Amino acid sequence: MAQTATINRRIVLARRPHGAPVADDFRLETGPVPSPSEGQVLLRTLQLSLDPYMRGRMGEGPSYAPPVPLDGVMVGGTISRVAASRHPHFQEGELVAGYAGWQDYALADGPGLVRLAPELAGHPSLALGVLGMPGFTAYMGLLDIGAPRPGETVVVAAATGAVGSVVGQLARLQGCRAVGIAGGPDKCRYAVAELGFDACLDHRAGDLKAALAQACPGGIDVYFENVGGAVFEAVLPLLNAKARIPVCGLIAQYNRHPGPGPGPDRTPLLMRTLLSRRIRMQGFIIFDDYGPRFGEFQQAMGDLWRAGRIKAREDLVAGLENAPAAFIGLLQGANFGKLVIQVA
Repeated sequence: MAQTATINRRIVLARRPHGAPVADDFRLETGPVPSPSEGQVLLRTLQLSLDPYMRGRMGEGPSYAPPVPLDGVMVGGTISRVAASRHPHFQEGELVAGYAGWQDYALADGPGLVRLAPELAGHPSLALGVLGMPGFTAYMGLLDIGAPRPGETVVVAAATGAVGSVVGQLARLQGCRAVGIAGGPDKCRYAVAELGFDACLDHRAGDLKAALAQACPGGIDVYFENVGGAVFEAVLPLLNAKARIPVCGLIAQYNRHPGPGPGPDRTPLLMRTLLSRRIRMQGFIIFDDYGPRFGEFQQAMGDLWRAGRIKAREDLVAGLENAPAAFIGLLQGANFGKLVIQVA
């Protein structure tokens, strides 16, 4: 066993949040580093991905995946080094992507672990972002459900985040006009100057509905939904006939209690719009719906990345102990790029 540490730090769910998560919803614990049994590997977490879906896993209501149990380790995608192996297919020292969660060390049986390509050895966190789950979400949601055609207008919120930034760039590569929505002028400048968006609107600047109407004079053909709330209300009147709406997340609503939100019931307007304009609105869970096509995505996105046709920005935070604060900030839009915790 290469590792010599004897203490394993882990961040567990101390209580279920009511509204936005706070620091007391998490607890940092220490315990012994586990030893692998026959057929297992011991993983040393190097990098931890923080993503909005984790907020849904903190609640106890029904969802597409079981909730994190109270006092259980928070879930999360990771890049790990194999610290010790009693598994025939993994060797000590290899880098793997998996779901070790918010902890220094974890045991794994093999399923779900993906050996990293040698070319990622110098930048393994790409497998948590543009070449991992967020990039896969953007790729399949836009190209399969959104089905953009040259000359159409594609709108995406959280435009500089891990998913939205890839959506906009892919839209441009498909010959579409890409309009982003982001929080703050710096993010909007980055979306246009670095990522190639045609326009980007600051949702904090004022009247988003008017700004979006001005930026999309020909209406919206594809809206990639990962935010919900006020952004969707601004998009809805501008949707063209036969528009497509891939739905991968609703970050603006994750901290709300279940049930109707404040204000009038907008369901009749939504249903009437979907019907009269023949709009396709489809939710998807990326690995549930597209898991068998991950290899296809890796090849295509890897080629784009190597050719310099797709860019990615990361927001790196050092220290496992800082994961709760960084996650709370993520839900408030404080990150700039793919949020990754550098654990070791």
